[in-house]
Amino acid sequence: CLFRYSFSRSSFIFSVMILSHISDSARYEALHPLFKKVFDYVKANDLLHAPAGRIVLDGDALFINVCDANLVTAEAQKLEVHQKYIDIHFPLSGEEIVGWKHLSGLGESEAPFDAENDFALYAEQPSTYYTVLPGEFYIVYPEDAHAPIIGEGCLRKLIVKVLIDA
Repeated sequence: CLFRYSFSRSSFIFSVMILSHISDSARYEALHPLFKKVFDYVKANDLLHAPAGRIVLDGDALFINVCDANLVTAEAQKLEVHQKYIDIHFPLSGEEIVGWKHLSGLGESEAPFDAENDFALYAEQPSTYYTVLPGEFYIVYPEDAHAPIIGEGCLRKLIVKVLIDA
């Protein structure tokens, strides 16, 4: 597993983005009351072959977006942040590159925070990139500016939205 800390590439401290393998998901279930439900569902269902769209597990508090994403270049992808939801991303059909930068290192967003859709976009470049493989997942908190879906081709992936105050 990986706990990313922003000021040293060789230092790993639990404070922000988590990158791990689904077989180790039990380690993270205590971090939020809905995490166990997510991991149990993902392990029990063939979501690679599920129809694209939303799977509601607990109303607006917990849902999964099954996406077929066209991957983009690192230069074309913007950093995004959320305030209301924690994201858990699961690439299913191939590898995904994700950029990361701590929220404290960002300047002004490109537009005011969109509270209805829970996001803001930033033009800064990520401070680091990770390659995430099928069977792995990454969890991003509000402190984690992330630039997902980087690569080539198309990727089937899950984006789980977990309401922070559920």
